[in-house]
Amino acid sequence: MSRLGALYLTKHTGPKHTATVIVFHGSGGNGENMKEWVNLMTKKFVFPHIKVLYPTAPLQPYTPSNGMMSNVWFDRTDISLSAPEMLDSLDRIKLDVLQLIKKENELGIPNNRIIVGGFSMGGALSFHIGYRWVKDLAGVFAFSSFLNEKSIVYEELKGSQFKGPPLFQVHGDSDMMVDLSWGHYTHDTLTSHGVQGEFHVLQKLGHSLNKRGMNMIKDWIDKILPDE
Repeated sequence: MSRLGALYLTKHTGPKHTATVIVFHGSGGNGENMKEWVNLMTKKFVFPHIKVLYPTAPLQPYTPSNGMMSNVWFDRTDISLSAPEMLDSLDRIKLDVLQLIKKENELGIPNNRIIVGGFSMGGALSFHIGYRWVKDLAGVFAFSSFLNEKSIVYEELKGSQFKGPPLFQVHGDSDMMVDLSWGHYTHDTLTSHGVQGEFHVLQKLGHSLNKRGMNMIKDWIDKILPDE
């Protein structure tokens, strides 16, 4: 049984659903707020053929918040590039994510017509999904996100011939929570292992979405998932 919270969605506006985008919120958020935020930034994040899903992370203790209960995709020892990953926590969310993707498969949407992405921790989760667990997805995007410097994602890419989907990464140059250098390090390391990606720096942006970044992501999704 899935541990995920409420699932929110935006239906395709055309006659046929042929692709899906799954957007994962940051730590402490939820699917409803993420949907509202994204649509505020893009004046409706809608597509004629694409359904957009906004799942909610499980409510669980979060170590960086002194163990307080929070809607987070996985636990961390610390919000730091050098902190080790908590692999047991990542393994638990893997089961929920795979179930979410399987439901789209059962509706007739193959993996190569699914994009995953998210903000902050949601983007970090998407790195694990696209470059560890489901490498035949259509794409991965991340807004203000990073992987730990010794991430298992890098280790698994080293030994893999198939490097996974294209990556679109966006990061503000004034991010005080996830430093821009962390985002650069993540992108540079992924691409050094064979991932094909783009990295865009947004001026005067802190740890937040903004209109320019979300519209860039929307345009990229249109390119990666054209109508069939």
